Amino acid sequence: MTKKERYQFVVDYFSVHMPEPETELVYDNPYQLLVAVILSAQCTDKRVNLTTPFIFEKYPDIASLSKATAEDVFPLIRSISYPNNKSKHLVGMAQKVESDFNGEIPMTVDELVTLPGVGRKTANVITSVVEKQPNMAVDTHVFRVSKRIGLVSQKASTPLAVEKELVKNIDASLIHKAHHWLILHGRYTCIARNPRCRECGLQQACLWFQKNSLN
Repeated sequence: MTKKERYQFVVDYFSVHMPEPETELVYDNPYQLLVAVILSAQCTDKRVNLTTPFIFEKYPDIASLSKATAEDVFPLIRSISYPNNKSKHLVGMAQKVESDFNGEIPMTVDELVTLPGVGRKTANVITSVVEKQPNMAVDTHVFRVSKRIGLVSQKASTPLAVEKELVKNIDASLIHKAHHWLILHGRYTCIARNPRCRECGLQQACLWFQKNSLN
C-alpha cells in the first residue's frame, strides 16, 4: 500500500465510522472553548469538563475574567494540572484579548499564539473547531497514531513536522475532522501502552499492526 493509498483508506474508514467528529470539551462559545483548551494541557477532558462550569459561572465572559486575579481563579481550578501557571495564563489571556483584540477572541493562529497560555497546538484547535480552518493540532495522540499507522515518517520528530506532513497529505476540507479522528482513535483504540489492534478497523493500512503481526 502506498502512502497515498494509506491516507485514502484512513479517510474513507473514518468518513464512514466517524462522519461528524467533535471535541469532547464542553463549550458554548469561543471564549469557553479557549479557556477549556488552555486548561486541558496535560489534563483529561473529563476533568476539564467538571471544572469549567464553576469558572464560567463566576466569569461568564472575557471582560469579567480580565478583571480577576490569578489568586481569584486558582481555587476554581485547583483540581486541574498545573493550576498556578494556568491561573496566571487565563487571566493574562483575558487581559490581552481585552487590550489587543477589543474583547474578541482572535481567529488566526498567529494572533492566538500571542496570548498567554496559547501555543501552536491550542491555536490550531481553536481555529479548526470554531471556524473549521484547515489547521492540524498535534497532541500526543495525533503524534503517536499518525506515526504508528504510517501516515507520517518516523523521522518526523516534532509536532510541527508531523503537522506539516498531515496537512500536506489530507484534503484541506477534511483537516478539521482528521484532527478529531486521530485524537479519538488514539484515546480509545490506538492507546499508548496496549493498542486495541484486534478491535481496530485500520489493520489493513496500519504499519504498526503489520510489523507486530497482531493479526
